[in-house]
Amino acid sequence: MNIAVFASHGGSDLQAIIDACNQGHLNAKVCVVISNNSDSMALKRARVNGIPAYHFSQKVIEDAQALEKAILNTLIKHETQLVFLAGYLKKLSSAILHTYEGRIYNIHPSLLPKYGGKGMHGLNVHTAVLAAKETETGITIHRVSDEYDTGEIIVQKRVPVINGDTPETLSARVLAQEHVFIIEALSQIIKANDRMK
Repeated sequence: MNIAVFASHGGSDLQAIIDACNQGHLNAKVCVVISNNSDSMALKRARVNGIPAYHFSQKVIEDAQALEKAILNTLIKHETQLVFLAGYLKKLSSAILHTYEGRIYNIHPSLLPKYGGKGMHGLNVHTAVLAAKETETGITIHRVSDEYDTGEIIVQKRVPVINGDTPETLSARVLAQEHVFIIEALSQIIKANDRMK
């Protein structure tokens, strides 16, 4: 299966996907990587691995409709079958959501519906979890809809909050689990898709 990965910053989840594909743990390949951040480590990781990598933002294409058309055309050009958002902080256009309906997934560092929505990413999520004195948090993989973090939940993994955690230590613990969990979840998504063919 051809997977397009969108990422805005470090791309460590992307790297986990690339490694799993290369090692045969996923019956898939990353066909293209797209970022809204020209300096993102995700683009560098893609290029090091010989994967087509594109920076798309309004710094490159000012007109919003032209920008979204360019992104969609890129997905089609690279024969994308599934889209995965791995730390991508921009909303997708309705045209992309429609074209890949039911085949766009996101990973979020909390047990949705808790701690989701606009602005809830990175340390903001973990800060909110600790402020609420939660005893556990986790990871959610869900289908993407036209509102942040509201799509159908596919699978979740629980991660304990440890006494004395800071947003940084909690973030590190969740991220370490993400790298394993993302591969388990993608494997199940790909197998389910194969059964439907």
